[in-house]
Amino acid sequence: MSKSPFLDIPPLVAANGTVHLPGSKSISNRVLLLAGLCSGSTTLHGVLDSDDTRVMLAALERIGCSVSRQGTTARITGIGGALPAQAEQEEPIELFLGNAGTAMRPLTAALAMLQGRFLMTGVPRMYERPIGDLVDGLRQLGCDVEYAGTEGYPPLRIGPRATPADGRKDGGNNSNSNPAADAQASLVRVRGDVSSQFLTALLMAAPLAGHTITFEIEGELISKPYIAITLNLLQRFGVTVQRDGDTGWKQFTIAAGAAYQSPGELHIEADASSASYFIALGAIAADPAQGHSITVQGVGADSIQGDIRFIEAAEAMGAKVSSTPDSITIQRGQWPLRAIDLDCNHIPDAAMTLAVMALYADGTTTLRNIASWRVKETDRIAAMARELRKLGASVEEGNDFIRVTPPASATDWRHASIHTYDDHRMAMCLSLAAFNPAALPVRIEDPACVGKTFPHYFDAYFGVCQADATHIPVLCVDGPSASGKGTLSTHLAKQLGYHLLDSGALYRIVGLAARRTGLLQDEAEPDAEAIARLAASLPIRFGDGCVWLDGEDISDAIRTEQGGMDASTVSAMPPVRSALVQLQHSFRKAPGLVADGRDMGTVIFPEATLKVFLTASAEKRAQRRYNQLISKGFAARMDDLRADLQARDARDSSRAVAPLQPAQDALPLDNSDMDVKTSVQLVLDWWQDRQPFPAPEAHG
Repeated sequence: MSKSPFLDIPPLVAANGTVHLPGSKSISNRVLLLAGLCSGSTTLHGVLDSDDTRVMLAALERIGCSVSRQGTTARITGIGGALPAQAEQEEPIELFLGNAGTAMRPLTAALAMLQGRFLMTGVPRMYERPIGDLVDGLRQLGCDVEYAGTEGYPPLRIGPRATPADGRKDGGNNSNSNPAADAQASLVRVRGDVSSQFLTALLMAAPLAGHTITFEIEGELISKPYIAITLNLLQRFGVTVQRDGDTGWKQFTIAAGAAYQSPGELHIEADASSASYFIALGAIAADPAQGHSITVQGVGADSIQGDIRFIEAAEAMGAKVSSTPDSITIQRGQWPLRAIDLDCNHIPDAAMTLAVMALYADGTTTLRNIASWRVKETDRIAAMARELRKLGASVEEGNDFIRVTPPASATDWRHASIHTYDDHRMAMCLSLAAFNPAALPVRIEDPACVGKTFPHYFDAYFGVCQADATHIPVLCVDGPSASGKGTLSTHLAKQLGYHLLDSGALYRIVGLAARRTGLLQDEAEPDAEAIARLAASLPIRFGDGCVWLDGEDISDAIRTEQGGMDASTVSAMPPVRSALVQLQHSFRKAPGLVADGRDMGTVIFPEATLKVFLTASAEKRAQRRYNQLISKGFAARMDDLRADLQARDARDSSRAVAPLQPAQDALPLDNSDMDVKTSVQLVLDWWQDRQPFPAPEAHG
């Protein structure tokens, strides 16, 4: 099945708990490249595992680096500032960089300094993100960079750099100086008002030039904190950048002889931009009167990232914040939040979160100096304005500002299906709208786009968010044995991004746990009350086609002959049956639940949003069971299987307690002649018909 087209978030009411953030994208991709340019090996701890870092790692391997990775630790053996011989070839090496600006821009600059040929490609949105100012800077250094498509934008062709030995000048702006001086120093003029990533890329490439380079900034340098990160990391890799003594942000010089030196080992702090969502969450929904708070682990007061100053903006809006060197704790302070008017040049990415916090403020919030939003993964000013208006806010936008006035009252909030534009920050920011005072659900389209920087964002988010159980949607799939309930439910849960409950496995799980703990023994009378207490507290999870008990995959262990007998024993115990009703109710967690069984829609979740009663002919079900057994190496006879299923149907439909029958409002689905994909899509269509949202927008 494809990735989920949307995620429906129910109304949320509170937040409490601890979040462990992934590593910083900005730091991860910088240090991966720096390690790749060094001689020797560098071990990096806490590397972000995301789309952006994966394309960077793949590119490093393509240019000759040795890369090994285990979890969040990566070991990079670099190329020592020179391409291996096989990279110096006539045919260009194609590097696909997706929509990762933190990979495209610094890699382009570094490779342009070397003597290879490359074709830098990406997704269509990358070809809409300007790169002309970086190319202009590289050409001033004699680099051979050409546009392979539209002037000023990727894709790019890179060839070997011109050097003094070629008889050509090594800079495009030193025409009045003599060639000998040109070989010793270059002056490169760089616009500072478009994207700090251009200057970062040039600074990281400069030590490869072999001579002194001074970068002179034209206009105001935006996003200075990101340049500060670059300078800090260059220092850690042995390169000192001299800055002008006037303002410190107009000139940057890297002297001849500068060379990268591996630090050997380096720990990457968590992402401060990602912390902004949970800082905002605490400010909105962690009520100290209820003892609630949100604690973010992995980044804190000692962060080198500029976005850590988001804390100051959150405090200005009323949040209560305390921090340690590597953690931040947040609670709601003033409520509603205070509206602010803020220059956001120092927190360009995290400022997006302020635009959503403005929905909960007591007036109009203005965010200024955010022109860089226009050239990110999407035009974020236009995108944010459009999506906030869907929710009921009044929004004014300009070239470098956005002004947000929240809905006037709870009745002015509206259901919204949030289009995310393949932009991770749009999805994460606007998930916070689920705390709206109108108690309306919010749909996030293409939620998988968070994989760019925070693949498990929604797991972390729902791990600390609370909802009224009556607002959490449930989809029930009931039906007879071998009708395909488990397969259908697994696919539905994956498509919807919901939790999964396989109620049919619960008695087997309880039987296994009771036998392992000694509560179920062949020669002893079982203690039903003790087994019921055990059942009520079992840490069970269904997912990835497996059954997990306290982190252990017990999928095979519960399907043994002994497992079946133990399941029959515990299922006859009334206290266990009562305990399992409560356990099944506990699976109803945000964002929602798909429950599979025989009485989900009639007994356990009678108020479910959608109930499906799945059937198939006895012949079809017997054939499926036969194929399943044969594939696992078990002997089976079709006639016996069919007779067994028919007998079981009769028993299930005639039992005194919770007989197998469809709920009155269940939709029947006979999948005798349907493949899985067709039946899944049919149920998803039924589900969509029950939602207050329009169908998801198409993604380009």
